[in-house]
Parts: sequence; C-alpha cells; structure tokens
Amino acid sequence: MAPSREYAVLNRKVPFLHMIYDNGYITQDILNHRYEGAGTDSHPYIVTWLADDPRNPMNFRETSKWAINVLATLAALVPALCSSAYSSGLTDLIEEFDVSTEVSLLGSSFFVLGFALGPLLWGAVSEAYGRRNVMLASSVLLTAFSAGAAAAPNMGALVILLFLAGGLGSAAMAVSGGVVADLFPALTRGMAMAAYSGVPFIGGVLGPIIGAVVDVYGGWRWIQGAMAIISAVIALAVFCLLPETYAPVLLDNRAKRLSKATGRVYRSTMAMHGSNERSLGGQLRTILVRPWVLFFCEPIVLLIALYNATVYGILYMSFAAYPIVFQQLRGWSTLDTGLSFIGILVGVLLSIPHIYVSHTRYSRKMARTRHRSTDRLPPEYRLPDAFGASIALPVGLFWFAWTIAPVSIPWIVPILASVPVGYGLFMVSLPCYNYLTDSYTVYAASIMAACMVMVSIFSAVFPLFTDQMYQSLGPRWAASVPAFLALACVPIPFVLYKYGPLIRARCFYAAEADACLDRMLRESYVQVREVQGGQDVGVRSSEI
Repeated sequence: MAPSREYAVLNRKVPFLHMIYDNGYITQDILNHRYEGAGTDSHPYIVTWLADDPRNPMNFRETSKWAINVLATLAALVPALCSSAYSSGLTDLIEEFDVSTEVSLLGSSFFVLGFALGPLLWGAVSEAYGRRNVMLASSVLLTAFSAGAAAAPNMGALVILLFLAGGLGSAAMAVSGGVVADLFPALTRGMAMAAYSGVPFIGGVLGPIIGAVVDVYGGWRWIQGAMAIISAVIALAVFCLLPETYAPVLLDNRAKRLSKATGRVYRSTMAMHGSNERSLGGQLRTILVRPWVLFFCEPIVLLIALYNATVYGILYMSFAAYPIVFQQLRGWSTLDTGLSFIGILVGVLLSIPHIYVSHTRYSRKMARTRHRSTDRLPPEYRLPDAFGASIALPVGLFWFAWTIAPVSIPWIVPILASVPVGYGLFMVSLPCYNYLTDSYTVYAASIMAACMVMVSIFSAVFPLFTDQMYQSLGPRWAASVPAFLALACVPIPFVLYKYGPLIRARCFYAAEADACLDRMLRESYVQVREVQGGQDVGVRSSEI
C-alpha cells in the first residue's frame, strides 16, 4: 500500500495556477490511493487515473474542455492565416523586389513547405514532453520570424524567414489534433475535431481577405506585421491559459512527484507498458522515425494523407488561381479579389448543419450500443459523412472551371461554384481526421504530423505551376486539372469504409493504439452502485 503522509495542497479541486503550471500536482486522495505494486524498483507502484480524478483531461468540465479546444484551435488558425494572407501582397512585393510571379510565390510555398518539417518534429516532441510547452515555444517562434519577415531587405531573406516561420511556428497545426484526442472521448470528439479540422480552410480563406484589407492601407510588410501581432496575442494566451493535456506526460510527472514525496518507486501505467519511451534513444527514435513509419507502413495513413494533400493542394492553388481569374481576366482590384474567397467561406460555414446532424446521429448510435468497459463504435462510422462531400468537391470544381470564361458570364456564377467547393474541402477533411484520430488515438499528434508532410508538399508545389498551367492550357482546362484530381480521389472513403477494419487489424500501430486505449478504458472504468431496484449502473466507456 502507498504511504499516506501529507504533501502540498490537498484540496480535491486543482487550483487554476497549479492546473496551468504544475503538471505533477497531487491531492490527498491521489497520495493515499492504494496503487498496484510494492513500491520497489522491481515492482513499482503503478500510477493511473483515479475515479473522478481532478487532473484527468477527460474529466474536465465541458466548458473547460471547449475553452481549451478553442484556444488550441486559435493557435492552429494563425499559421493558416499567415500562409494565405501573404498572397494578397504579391503585387506590391513584385514591384518592390522586381521579381517574377513565380519567384514571388516562393514565399508562401516555402512557408507551407515548413509545415512538412515543423509538425513532423513538433508532433512527436509533444508526445515526449507534452502539448503545452511545444505550442508555447512554437507560437513565440512564429511571432519572431513573422516580425522579421516584415522587415526583410530582399526576396531571399523573406523566403528564408517565412520558411523558418512555417517550420518552427506550425506546431499547433499538428498538436491541436492531439489536444482534441486528449480531452474528448469518441462520443463527443466529432464536434471538437470539426473546429480543429476547419482551421486550415477558415484560416486559408480569411487570410486573403484580411491581407487584402491590410495591403490597401499598409502594403505587404504590414501584412506580415499583422500576422506577428496576432501570433503574439495567441502566444500570451497559451502561456496564461493552456494546461497540459497529454495523459502519459501528466501521469509520468505525477509518478515522479509521488516518488519524491514518499521515497518509494512509482511508474505511470503508460511507462510500464512502454507507450511513453523516456530514454534518450527512445526519444530520438520517436521524434525521427515514428511519423515516417506511420506514413509508409500504415496504408490507412497513406491513403488519407494523399486525399487530404490533394484537398489542401486545391485550396492553396486557389490562392494563385483567383488573382489570375478575377484580377487578370476580369480586372478586379486586390481587395475585390480577396473578397471573392467568401464563396469558399460560405461553403465551409454551410457544413456546420451537416456536422451537427452527424454528431447527433453518432451520439444516438453510441447510446443504442451496449458498452462494456472497452467497447466502442468502429472508426469507420466516421466516414459516411465524407461520401457526399467527396462528390460535391469535383462537381463544384468543374462548375467553377467552365464558368470563369468568357467574362460575359456573370461573376456571381463562378463565385457560387466555389460554395460546394468549400463544403467539399471541409467535409472531406473532417471525417478523415476523425477517422484517423479514432484509429490511432494515442499517436494522434504523430499521425497529424505524418499527414502534414504530404499536405505541405502538395500545398507548396501546386501554386508554383498554376500561372504556367493557366497560360498553357487556358483558364477552363487549367481550372479543370484540380477537378480531375478530386474526381480520382472519390473512391477512397468508400473503400476505407468497407475494408478499413481488415486493414487496421493488419497494421501494427493501429492495433497497438487500439489495445492501449482498451487498457486505459478498463483501468478508468468505474462501476457506480445506485440504489434503484438493487441494480448496478455502470459508467460507459464512451463517457470516460
């Protein structure tokens, strides 16, 4: 039995400052709990979450969970804003540095290319050292390099600074998905993941609009300055308000605090089962190898990454295509061209009712299912929401492609075409991310990082050949290229829905994540005795 002498503050409710700044905080209940083991090196006490544990992120109040989710989502929004707002200042930048359109696009391409390297590192590091520290460091670096980009003396310096900003400042793009998995069980994760998944699209669409307004009054340098200011505000909010949410890190810190307080040996349950390697060799292997292994050895990750990469490539291609379509062909101003992205934004917003209906349907399915301590709905239940969107996306893209010319076609027609495009972009991405998160829960951050590698490459490369493509093929056929790519990807969600369980059963990391989650649910499962006709009422695993 664990010792029971007092240590530190012993209130059941964790004080706010301890919640934010003390990952190893313990209460009297935590100290006195009868942990499995003998407290020796060979048989240490095994530390796991207690029933109604005040520091278990899954037990946070719903308002606290959503407040944390909103903050993490806003942190992920800033890199998306930075990546797209840059395009609004291209005309001024070309004139000041006397470079070609292709060279001017290198700034945004290298910023997005940084996403391929940054999240790959940050995602794995967050699983070794926690979400909070990684997101804070990344937000500070994004602020610094964005401010430096605003003062860049030449195009070369600007490209380098933007690459560093994208690489070192993009942790939230990968880590926020891990925060969602830390806080929300499968029953409520869909709505939470919707906020995270919508960030690249909402940020990507708002970026050109905000950038166009800033460019009118301050030029391209103030666009970068505005991004630095926004990033600084988010960094301050992360420092003051974001607690650690990653369970292995929290339990590992608790075990160390208990060992220090009692003089006995404690180990977290994840560490005992090897899911949180803490040796130097284990850390390096996790950081450098795991995302690549997931990408190349897990077919589900590869297929979803390719589909999402195509979706994001289409989005970022539009940042180069819309100025061609509306400025060069129709003679619009920079501000008017920025406002043309409202069509995609409307499509993204129209997906909200679909998300609500989907969440309600999923909750009902969960409620109708008889759960034991480890039973859950299969991850494939997330995929039907992508079926309609996978068809709407190529339909909208073909509609847009064949109504942008001749200019005698009213401008509202291609703008309306972008509405199903926005809906398709978002509602393809969201179910896919939910599917990955449910399939690889404890590896969520590394999974997101692996996906971001492919997404970043496509997003960086697609805009670079957009201008030449429009010159060589003409507006209609050039705009049809992304439509054909989207059409080729339509079968992916249907195939995974049918064969996903067979694929996951043969994938090492998918099976390991499933087993780890089952173990956590069993350890957290609590039977509550209620005097209601002498019946035992259990707490569902979906509610833990």
